[in-house]
Amino acid sequence: MPCLRLACVALLAVLSMQAQGRTLQARIAKVSTPVATLEQVRVRLDWPADATEGELTLQAAAVDAADLGYRWRHVSWHCPLQRTGPDSWRCDGVLRSGRSKALRLALDLGAASSDAVLSDGPARFAVRRSAATPDLTTLDLTRVPIVWLQALLAQAWSEGQLKAGTLDGRLSVETPTGRPLRIAGALTARAVALETADATIAAEHLDGRFDIDYRKTPLLTLLAVDGELRGGEFLAGSTYVALPDSPVGLRIDGMQRPGQGWQLPTIAWSDGDALVAEGSAAFGPDARLRELDIRARSANLEPVRQRYLSGQLALFGLGEVALDGAADLHLQVQDGRLARADLALHAVDLRDPNDRFGFGNLEGDIRYASNGQVDSELAWQDGKLYGLDFGAARLPLRSNDGILVFREPVVLPMMGGRLRFEDVSLRPPAGGEGLDLRFALDIDGVDFGQVSKAIGLPAFQGTLSGRIPQARYARERLDFDGGLSMRLFDGTVEFTSLALERPFGTAPSLNADIAFEDLDLLRLTEVLDLGSITGRLDGRMDELRLVDWTPVAFDAQFRSDAAAAKRERVKQRISQRAVQNISSVGDASFVSSLQGRLIGLFDDFGYARIGIGCRLANEVCRMSGLDGDPGQGSVRAGSVRARSEQDGFTIVAGAGLPRLNVVGYNRDVDWPTLVERIAAVGKGDVKPVVE
Repeated sequence: MPCLRLACVALLAVLSMQAQGRTLQARIAKVSTPVATLEQVRVRLDWPADATEGELTLQAAAVDAADLGYRWRHVSWHCPLQRTGPDSWRCDGVLRSGRSKALRLALDLGAASSDAVLSDGPARFAVRRSAATPDLTTLDLTRVPIVWLQALLAQAWSEGQLKAGTLDGRLSVETPTGRPLRIAGALTARAVALETADATIAAEHLDGRFDIDYRKTPLLTLLAVDGELRGGEFLAGSTYVALPDSPVGLRIDGMQRPGQGWQLPTIAWSDGDALVAEGSAAFGPDARLRELDIRARSANLEPVRQRYLSGQLALFGLGEVALDGAADLHLQVQDGRLARADLALHAVDLRDPNDRFGFGNLEGDIRYASNGQVDSELAWQDGKLYGLDFGAARLPLRSNDGILVFREPVVLPMMGGRLRFEDVSLRPPAGGEGLDLRFALDIDGVDFGQVSKAIGLPAFQGTLSGRIPQARYARERLDFDGGLSMRLFDGTVEFTSLALERPFGTAPSLNADIAFEDLDLLRLTEVLDLGSITGRLDGRMDELRLVDWTPVAFDAQFRSDAAAAKRERVKQRISQRAVQNISSVGDASFVSSLQGRLIGLFDDFGYARIGIGCRLANEVCRMSGLDGDPGQGSVRAGSVRARSEQDGFTIVAGAGLPRLNVVGYNRDVDWPTLVERIAAVGKGDVKPVVE
């Protein structure tokens, strides 16, 4: 602390004055030292006659140590002054500066040296100067709060704010006339925390040991740091680093000119076989990265995700992905933009712990250049996406003026069929814009039976085909133009307005419209174990929205297609078991011209039409049937009025003899309850309700 030296200088001035009497006062307009300047100094010494000690009071309106960044106001120090030898003195008392916390300052002044100790509890900052080397000051730090060095840090990094931690070590401060200020020595840091005002850079619990060499002239500042980090974590933008307890070697050489940002000609990082990197960087006056050229290698990717990549991967919902294998990276940034990136993968396995995706034995290169053209190729042996297995593939890549494209279409074997990707282009994040991915997709002959089994659906049989002329992924949203067509139960299912948000992030959501046409009801009900219904079915599910793969909204309507059944000469019949299951799910009852006790005597019944609908919103399913949705005036279950067909909505309109209708009464059904009923149907836990 420069104020310690200033106190020493002021005390020397007083003691050197020739005076008589018991009280001595002095006013000094300005005291200058190589380290700092003291202004408007007032010194008072009270020494009673025949006393062994006196009382010293030193006050200064301002203390400035511009080179170190310190500036104090309204400094005062009061202490008992004792003679400890013919030419030595000691004063130990309380030091205050404005409203700052009071500290204790002890000063030992002799002919050959001067020593000062600033302390606050266990924290101790000792300063020593020798008359033989007047330009050299030695600083000893013991559990010194790192916040005491805030002003010094601001000289090199104005945005950084020290928050917590302690320092131990020894520094030497050299202030020779006409030569640079130099601070050099070794420091040990414990539990250091810091951050910037905008929180783009932050650190917690950092431990480390460093050799430091800092030099400053009016035209140039130099800094060299060489040491190791042990544990702790820090954040720089979206890059989050969680350091291991084992030592991580760090070396930085930096230089800064007035009005310019820092240039780092040397950066070296050594974390065992997890990550070794070296390169250079340059920052603008606003501390933003302007230039970067760095080469890195990982011989063991397993710890890299947790230590270095979790922040970047989390932007894409991949924060917990498991990595194995090795990789090399060469990264160049010019004028604040990514100029070149070369990534080489060696037998890399990439797996999502939630089984959303996975790639086995990734091998090859991904090369990107913002200008010009460069080719590369990446391949994998096997893969998986949301339970769907796909085979080996080779990606022929080309970077063309900042856009990464496929040099040719890529065919991906999948579930007995294939996916064909065309017109693939990927633009990396740049200029405030995030990643932008576009492609066209052909789906041909994918076995929907294998797909349904993989994703936990009943054993549907059919094939999935279609073309998506363009898909775009940007801002964590994947939008599809066109649609997908699926042959299912001898009919067709069309998917349109497809959009997927946060596909690998938290709570992924899917939006779609789905149209069903001419589904074979017999094959459908057999697979669903619903009973037996013959005929054909059409329907729509508009504005479907799944959040975390759970339905939260849709407007669905399903109707039997009598014309298609007649055209194909299929009788429209419904089994007793199917009636009972539909009644259970739809909160409906049997209504028949025959007495209820006779219904159970028949195995199946003819029907003219079947229709059921559900509009889901806020976990409530608004039910409807062949009659549509009559609105708020409908009679609901629990009404004091007697139930009748006119009160409810018809789900099954019977035909022939015996004639049986199925009528629903509760139009508003709790969605979780409805799901439970559907599950009960699958388990066979349903009993008929006959009225």
